[in-house]
Amino acid sequence: MSDTCRTTIVSVCYNSLAVLPAMLASVPAGVPVILVDNASADPDGVRKLAEAADARVIRNAANRGFGVACNIGAAEASTEFLLFLNPDAALESGCLEGLEAAMDRFPQASALNPRITEADGRAYFKRRSVLLPRREHMPRGWPEADREVSVLSGAALMVRRADFEALGGFDPKIFLYHEDDDLSLRLRAERGPLMFIRGAAVRHAGGGSSPRSAEMAAFKAWHMGRSRVYAARKHGLRWGGVVAAMAGIAQMALPWNIVSRRQLHKRYGFVRGVFSGYLGADQNVQ
Repeated sequence: MSDTCRTTIVSVCYNSLAVLPAMLASVPAGVPVILVDNASADPDGVRKLAEAADARVIRNAANRGFGVACNIGAAEASTEFLLFLNPDAALESGCLEGLEAAMDRFPQASALNPRITEADGRAYFKRRSVLLPRREHMPRGWPEADREVSVLSGAALMVRRADFEALGGFDPKIFLYHEDDDLSLRLRAERGPLMFIRGAAVRHAGGGSSPRSAEMAAFKAWHMGRSRVYAARKHGLRWGGVVAAMAGIAQMALPWNIVSRRQLHKRYGFVRGVFSGYLGADQNVQ
């Protein structure tokens, strides 16, 4: 690794071989990359891709969840900044340099999001969170210029390593979903503002970081429901879990659930996850 590298890229992968090559190819030469493999079915494939890209692989024997895997990768970094990057995302030319320059330009900021573009060209901007009051929701679409924001997306999140470590990283009790919301709110409250950087761009394919199936939809939805209850309680939203449960039950009655096995599994998984959260069940059990 070059002595001038200021950023380590940490990416969590789970059966992501279809999208990893594009992400790895987008990283500038010499920038350290740590892939944390959450027990993918083809570990040799991940290892070979990493070797070709001069990236490091940390293999977990079981799926530890997104936040825990990010923490594992971050613990091996020694650079000033960390960039958590989804395996189905890719850096546009100059993105990394733009984010590092923004960190210098906004020294009080703890973390940043670049301008994220979806696969179909649409602008993606995380303007709200279920953990935020409505008054803090932001307008749709990218802001016109660099500015402070309420919450950040974990799809491409740059953070000062010192700030990340001071907070203990991602909450290990959140297996999947809302971990970036939780981290954002803690960073903003305890370490410094969150920023959107218009001039740094990332392409996000979306949905390619894990396989699509009814079973995977149910798995993800269970954790979404479970995490929403936990995060709502953690951040003092007394009725957050109740609202989630009501929404999940209402969605179970939607007519297209009858013709889509995947949608039915997804809705049912979410409701199960919400009630699991209320009962305090283990995060890692479906």
